[in-house]
Amino acid sequence: MSSVEGVEALLFDVFGTVVNWRQSVTELLQEQAKTWKIGRGDEDWDEFAREWRAGYMRRTREIAQGAEGSTNIDIVHRELLDTMLDSPKWTDLSAGLNDAKRHELTLNWHKLKGWDDTTAGLYALKKQAIIATLSNGAARLLIDLAKFADLPWDAIFSGDILGSYKPNPKMYLGAAERLAVSPDKCLMVAAHIYDLKAAESYGMKTAYVRRVTEDTEEIRSKVTLKSDPNGDPEFKVDIVVDSFLELADVLQKAKAA
Repeated sequence: MSSVEGVEALLFDVFGTVVNWRQSVTELLQEQAKTWKIGRGDEDWDEFAREWRAGYMRRTREIAQGAEGSTNIDIVHRELLDTMLDSPKWTDLSAGLNDAKRHELTLNWHKLKGWDDTTAGLYALKKQAIIATLSNGAARLLIDLAKFADLPWDAIFSGDILGSYKPNPKMYLGAAERLAVSPDKCLMVAAHIYDLKAAESYGMKTAYVRRVTEDTEEIRSKVTLKSDPNGDPEFKVDIVVDSFLELADVLQKAKAA
């Protein structure tokens, strides 16, 4: 673990890595559909949540690459929601969802539950280094999540603060600059290999956290340590863990070595 010695700041992806967006959004949608009596009653809300998320991934990458669009993810989420509800697949829901209700659905992304290890792990990591978000989420969304899920961030870096989305270099280098920490003393923590490979390309160290809703099972099985002589270079990182508590233990041992 000599490769992570001297780390001063941990930068966290949030959706999927810190919070379980899929279960949280699905449960909120199910509850709202029942309360508001919308749809036919047999909608697959997990599929709806996954389609919404897929749109988020597509649009944020487009904007990161220079396409026009808002860097406030609440605006992007609402635009994606309206597009979905206008599609034949979800048209049965449209009549029951006025502007106020669509706004409330968009705010579901402000109420996501952490994984079982999230809060305890972040508190343990906070004792070792600066912990901050490096997320496509908007600042207000990330603040609301911090309060809702007990996420003890030292700082928040978001798409609307840094002016783009990952994997644009503005995100990674902008966060490091604002913390007055060189990229090589930053550890990017994420459950998405694309995020970590981008961070690595800008000089950061990388920690992959396996989360069942993120990446594919095939990708998760390929991710390995840089020290592994047999691993695929496209899937090599500095640390691979299954929880933030495990990450805290790895960093503590590296510091003591």
